Amino acid sequence: MEEYRRIADRVEAAVRGGRLKAGDRLPPQRVFARRHRIANSTAIRVYGELARRGLVVGEVGRGTFVRAAPPLPGPALAEATGTAPVDLQLNYPTAEGQSELMARALAALARPDVLAQAVSRPAAATGTPEAREAAVSLLARPGWAPDPACVLFAGNGRQAIAAALSTLVPPGGRLGVEALTYPLVKAVAERLGIRLVPLALDAEGVRPEALHAAHRAAPLAAVYLQPTLHNPTSSTAGEGRRAELAEALRSLDLTAVEDTTWAFLVPDAPAPLAAHAPERVLLVDSLSKRLSPGLTVGYLVVPGRLRTAAAEALRSGAWTAGGLALAAATRWTGDGTVAEVVAAKRADAEARHALVLRRLAGHALRTSPHAYYCWWELPAPWRAETFTAAAAARAGVAVTPGSAFAVGTGTAPAPDAIRIGLASPPHAVLDGALARLAELAAEGA
Repeated sequence: MEEYRRIADRVEAAVRGGRLKAGDRLPPQRVFARRHRIANSTAIRVYGELARRGLVVGEVGRGTFVRAAPPLPGPALAEATGTAPVDLQLNYPTAEGQSELMARALAALARPDVLAQAVSRPAAATGTPEAREAAVSLLARPGWAPDPACVLFAGNGRQAIAAALSTLVPPGGRLGVEALTYPLVKAVAERLGIRLVPLALDAEGVRPEALHAAHRAAPLAAVYLQPTLHNPTSSTAGEGRRAELAEALRSLDLTAVEDTTWAFLVPDAPAPLAAHAPERVLLVDSLSKRLSPGLTVGYLVVPGRLRTAAAEALRSGAWTAGGLALAAATRWTGDGTVAEVVAAKRADAEARHALVLRRLAGHALRTSPHAYYCWWELPAPWRAETFTAAAAARAGVAVTPGSAFAVGTGTAPAPDAIRIGLASPPHAVLDGALARLAELAAEGA
């Protein structure tokens, strides 16, 4: 990598990290050159590169000032940033032909009598008997199926998570989470006034002894876990680990929120944690990844003792499912649409995984053939924020830095890793983006 670009990457990282703010004045180029021990000509190239990236503006007679940086992915990964032509931040898989399959159920719902029944009144958190039976068939795993009476419905998976956390954790309460966790949980916890406590991970996810240690330090109100295809590392806990976690929950008198949103991609996944400790687990899932985020439903499987409280959380938060979406989800599940799309997405995920292994061979990756994302521990001397900025500016690829997933105590540094979302772009576009990221990593090595 040319020296001026490396220095420009560091300045961009300082802007995006908030150390340099919009309106700050950069030193004169000769002063900048002395501070960085570079030639004046190199400093001129650095300032020119920063201007090309839209990060600074020069004003005649006044100097060079920092502009507001184009946004990179926020911690909740809620919206596309538009900062790079290829977006590998968001992860919405689409199977070929799925819209045509989904249209069959929607065509039936377009009948006036059926439509009137779906939209004539707000859907209850408990849904309908038909919706609960459909949810049971969707969520069941070999050796486990939820009790239909324990199924509740949210507008989407995010709302189901919010309802589960508000049911279990009071404002100011402590929630144990994986040390690397789904960024939305960080955002929801902040809004609900919940304090996050990071739990150490290994190749199978949270270590039971880490859960015990965190609870001994100060009591936890609950735990949030992703035992299958953990986001972002794609690790999956085995049956033994799940049994150990279930025993830890019982011995500590804790309840867990188990997020199984991505678990549908693993055809032979172990039974959920809810199967090991049904009285101690609220299972969360949704149709957003299986089908589409545009018309979706979230699912909550709750222990009987928490059914009333969780239903009230859904109602008070305005997080219940819409009647039309619930009716569509019920039909899509019953007519085989979901099963057909899921099969296609499993094959698609494996094909995209093969692209990752080819383009990033030799790098420190944590991924799975079933996952639509991978965790890349960057080669030295790259730092995650700097690489993210360089990827957007020079490779035209938006990725997510490890800090978006990290749950820190204020002392642990964010990992120098990025998450690459594999689901959204066409295969050829993804392949090209991965190739450019590999080239960029080599420049900095």
